[in-house]
Amino acid sequence: MDNNSVGVPHNLPRGEMGGKQKNAQADGRNRRALGDIGNLVPAPAAEGKPKAAQISRPVTRSFCAQLLANAQEEKNKKPLAEVVNKDVPAKKKVSDKEMKTVGGSPLSKRKAKKSGKTLTSTLTARSKAACGLSNRPKYEIEDIDVADADNHLAAVEYVEDIYNFYKLTEGESRVDDDYMNFQPDLNHKMRAILVDWLIEVHRKFELMPESLYLTITILDRFLSLKTVPRKELQLVGISSMLIACKYEEIWAPEVNDFIHISDNAYAREQILQMEKAILGKLEWYLTVPTPYVFLVRYIKAATPSDNQEMENMTFFFAELGLMNYKITISYRPSMLAASSVYAARSTLNKTPLWTQTLQHHTGYSEDQLMECAKILVSYHLDAAESKLKAIYRKFSSPDRGAVAFFPPARNLLPTTTTDAASSSS
Repeated sequence: MDNNSVGVPHNLPRGEMGGKQKNAQADGRNRRALGDIGNLVPAPAAEGKPKAAQISRPVTRSFCAQLLANAQEEKNKKPLAEVVNKDVPAKKKVSDKEMKTVGGSPLSKRKAKKSGKTLTSTLTARSKAACGLSNRPKYEIEDIDVADADNHLAAVEYVEDIYNFYKLTEGESRVDDDYMNFQPDLNHKMRAILVDWLIEVHRKFELMPESLYLTITILDRFLSLKTVPRKELQLVGISSMLIACKYEEIWAPEVNDFIHISDNAYAREQILQMEKAILGKLEWYLTVPTPYVFLVRYIKAATPSDNQEMENMTFFFAELGLMNYKITISYRPSMLAASSVYAARSTLNKTPLWTQTLQHHTGYSEDQLMECAKILVSYHLDAAESKLKAIYRKFSSPDRGAVAFFPPARNLLPTTTTDAASSSS
């Protein structure tokens, strides 16, 4: 009997036969899973009809045939290793001696090449050695702003950029020409006398230190731009201090105070007129980096903790430099400030005299500061015998630590002076 015709009656109408096929498809979807490939499952009986004789037939005949075909195929296949071994000739055994000289070079050398340095690292090492960088000791630069991390007025995040800007712009406002050659009635001694008097006035009015440094800066800038007769030199000094006080002080002295301190040498209108002339010549450009700006930063780098003695000694040297005309026209404000710190450390016998932290923040090496520092120490040596004693009296007082009484730094004095001082002592 044909298996395809089993269980399918031929005398059914076309509609009933179609219904039977649909129901058979539905029952096929709900058929339970086979537990084994060889299981024989009886065909389900149609609903509403008496059960016919059970006809058993294998449900997975075609799948079994496919499995047999696959098994035969696997049997006929040759192992992959045999095919590869037939196509590829067998390798010749290599002796230990040959293994050591594979590729014409010893194996140990080849390994050494792989583990050796690259060409870039070799060239970098040679260039460092040529420049002396490889032998240079690594110094740690102290963070001088760590104590002010919570102080918003210290502007710790921007302080480095601010001082870099000061260093770039300090040359714009500096007087680098010998302007006394263009002043027929003036000389550097007259300027020194005026600065000495202004320091006394500044101390009597108890002004901020910023006001003194800005006063001297305004004075020198104006004298380098306009010829001034001798009788008006003190008037220029008074007006310069008036402008500086208005810029720096909270409670600036009034015009009448300057009239009184100058023993009524000038009228009110003269002072105001000179103030206007100075501002016009300077084009109202007063925001300039003075030596004081750099002194504050460099003292902080020299003494991270509060060291009043070091601070007073540094300001002593800086004011000695302000009064001297040669220092003013020869050295930048940052150089004067750094040299003052170096001279102070030498006088107080600090070791080392110049640290990597100071060099980092000042931008100057010890050799660059030596010339200016020696000049400042020579002024210290002559301060007690000088006729202009305003600075010496100021820094001989107890409130300034009496730092003017310290002996000058021997390492910065000329050899003849040192020998004379040692023989007299």
